[in-house]
Amino acid sequence: MDIAEPSSDWLHVNRENWDERVGIHADSEFYDLPAFRAGASTLRSFERDEVGDVSGRALLHLQCHMGQDTLSWARLGAATTGLDFSAPAIDVARTLAEQTGMSARARFVVSDVYSADAALHGQRFDIVYTGLGALVWLPDLDRWARVVASLLKPGGFLYLVEFHPVTDMLGDDGRAVAQDYFDTRGQDLDYAHTYTGSTPMTHTRQVQWRHPLGQVVTALARAGLRLDFLHERDVTIYRRYPTLQRSGREYRFPAGQPRVPLMYSLRATRPA
Repeated sequence: MDIAEPSSDWLHVNRENWDERVGIHADSEFYDLPAFRAGASTLRSFERDEVGDVSGRALLHLQCHMGQDTLSWARLGAATTGLDFSAPAIDVARTLAEQTGMSARARFVVSDVYSADAALHGQRFDIVYTGLGALVWLPDLDRWARVVASLLKPGGFLYLVEFHPVTDMLGDDGRAVAQDYFDTRGQDLDYAHTYTGSTPMTHTRQVQWRHPLGQVVTALARAGLRLDFLHERDVTIYRRYPTLQRSGREYRFPAGQPRVPLMYSLRATRPA
């Protein structure tokens, strides 16, 4: 992995990278599309509990990738819209909607997050949902939070689930501090393959930004949203560190080992 100062054409670089990932991800065991078509949900149980009943509610999923989380919410009764900047990913999402009988409850739109309001023609939502691994692709969280607030109906809320930024601060063993937690400069990275396996890629460059937890909460507050809760979690969805042990669909530190937060979830409401 090579690290350099971020490229000014970060959006183009990242879109090329994610466009190429789509075919690899669609064929991977990690995403397991056959199981999803057969009825599997990609949502964690705590997400369903914290969001509550979505029946008949308008839900927007930002940075939806291939749409599995979007369609999982649709299966629970929400009227969903998935938005992503990768046209190939949206093509897969639309095909999945047809294959799972969710086309009437799920639509998909090609757009980057910052252009979402225009792409959605002023539509407003009861819930804006953003899932794991999304915020590192956005350089300006204040702008992101303003977009989120503008997309919510009065009384609607953002529900965000993310990997905890502390996990990027620690080294590969999950024990020692290896990175500056407060370093929010963009990084121009180069990885030979995506996270689902060893398939080589051509468009290997990507640009990411780390966002400390306080920056996320403050951006939402500045946008006028009221924080309802912030839950830090000692589990994650993959073996982030070699010491983590599998427990069902999750990974956690072994008993007796000091823990750090691995994921977090929050809900923030637009006042009525």
